[in-house]
Amino acid sequence: MPPREMPIREISDRIAIQDLLIRYTVAIDTKNYELLDTCFTPDAHVDYTTSGGTKGSYPEVRKWLEQVLQVFPITMHFISNTTVELDGDRATARTYVINPMVFINPDDSRHIFTVGAYYTDKLVCTDDGWRIADRYEEQAYLEGSLPEALQMSS
Repeated sequence: MPPREMPIREISDRIAIQDLLIRYTVAIDTKNYELLDTCFTPDAHVDYTTSGGTKGSYPEVRKWLEQVLQVFPITMHFISNTTVELDGDRATARTYVINPMVFINPDDSRHIFTVGAYYTDKLVCTDDGWRIADRYEEQAYLEGSLPEALQMSS
């Protein structure tokens, strides 16, 4: 049996969603928060709590990202294995993430650790293109440790 032929709209939507997910990684890693604004709906809900982050409305989480990411001169988000389920102007996606992060210690040495996670997204197609309306990051593993300066005392 030959593979199912995809309609042009489905192909276009899948490419646009992949572009959106890549744009998110570029925005985070370059700390370009105006570009990040093009990734989420204004009322999006974002949850990074399994990786020690925050959760809330996109504007609240954006403000938190601007503060916390300034202590990491290098972050690199690698995404792969995205599965997308389309339903008209809505979609869900699950994406694998590998995220090495570099922190500069007070003695100028580097502390490098890597977060492995999954992004589970609810997406909507807006007049401006596909946007994330809800993101849940599920941490799968942490390789290395958080820098001492960022660990919460018990």
